[in-house]
Amino acid sequence: EQKKYGFSHTDPSWANMGQGAPETGPLPGAPPRDFSMHIPDDELEYAPTAGNFDFRSKVAQYYNHLYRKGKESQYTEDNVCIVPGGRAGLTRIMASLGKLNVGYFTPDYTAYEQCLSLFLRIRSSPFLHRDVNEATMTPEEFEFQVVGRGMGGVLMSNPCNPTGQSLEGDALKGYVRVAKENDMVLILDEFYSHYYYDGESIDPVDGGVDDDTNWPKTVSSAVHIDDVNSDPVMIVNGLTKNWRCPGFRLCWIVAPAPIVDLLSSAGSFLDGGANGPLQKLALPLMDLDFIRKDAWALQRHFRKKRDFLLTELALLGIKVQWKPTATFYIWADLSDLPAPLNDCLAFFEEVVRAHVICVPGVFFDVNPGATLNIKKSKCSSHVRFSYGPPMHNLVTGMKNIREVINTWTARHKKRISVSELGRALPEAGED
Repeated sequence: EQKKYGFSHTDPSWANMGQGAPETGPLPGAPPRDFSMHIPDDELEYAPTAGNFDFRSKVAQYYNHLYRKGKESQYTEDNVCIVPGGRAGLTRIMASLGKLNVGYFTPDYTAYEQCLSLFLRIRSSPFLHRDVNEATMTPEEFEFQVVGRGMGGVLMSNPCNPTGQSLEGDALKGYVRVAKENDMVLILDEFYSHYYYDGESIDPVDGGVDDDTNWPKTVSSAVHIDDVNSDPVMIVNGLTKNWRCPGFRLCWIVAPAPIVDLLSSAGSFLDGGANGPLQKLALPLMDLDFIRKDAWALQRHFRKKRDFLLTELALLGIKVQWKPTATFYIWADLSDLPAPLNDCLAFFEEVVRAHVICVPGVFFDVNPGATLNIKKSKCSSHVRFSYGPPMHNLVTGMKNIREVINTWTARHKKRISVSELGRALPEAGED
């Protein structure tokens, strides 16, 4: 749609607040990244479909260090499968599953709609919130629905795209417990696990110690897994979001070793494997000291953008029921805006004319097989705004959206005035 109005990534008049990727340039206070490389001839060969040994080992080390200290069961490279992007990883997972029911939540990541529709042996079913005001489902309610529906698997993002809400602590531990006790595979998309803004650790720039004892808040289900080779949990993550390298298309699945073997086999016919030279180039990005310093800078920078956007949206009369504690998205409620802007598709049409891109809420009402009536969507009055782009894009976007809202507010007031005038005029024939 935006191409009709001349969208260009290099045009400063455009604000792409729909993008599902973070800004990729240097951040203030972040450690430097060296992307220069020389590729020897022998590294031009295909990489293994499960990924290169060194990169897989680095990923395993990352999870063990942050989430599995003191635990007997530790991840190794055998628990890691490198994939060419998150969608490719989800596709491998779905191809490896047997015939079973897979549950999902709404709103959630748009790509789940496609991956849950690809394989006929996968039957998908949405979880229903009894309380529409709750951002996440309690472990007790989750277990009730898993058992009652006979779920063999659940696919979900944590933290959630698009609401920015997160399962943590005992709640996340409860979900892992439900998976283990009910022989159900829990597929957790943890792509935004570094984007948290409510941690208790003190940022080094504010006086916190700058060493391995002081990490910013990150969240992963890996901390609640007992046996890495038997607990039915798959973690999907990668360089795309947390490391701000979406163009690398390097992601991973962390799972029991026998599952990784299946995922590797699926990759041989689905995608052929991830880029080999880039896996080598990415190795320094997996150094623990780099990750710690980069995550601090990331949270510091994106928190400022989140707070700016929340303030501006409030001034425009756009409500946000759940202040995002994670991700770089805001799930915004348009219901108080004048018609037609209170409908997500109409809002999108109007703001894209003003060179602003957002994502209509109905796209997150995951609908495998297109079996649900979009007109009945509970997400029709919402849009997702991304604060992934640089701050100057957000400033431009808010300015342009304000102009759109002001235009329609003026039209709405004019219609009301004309209507009131018509009622006040005497009918023909009256004195």
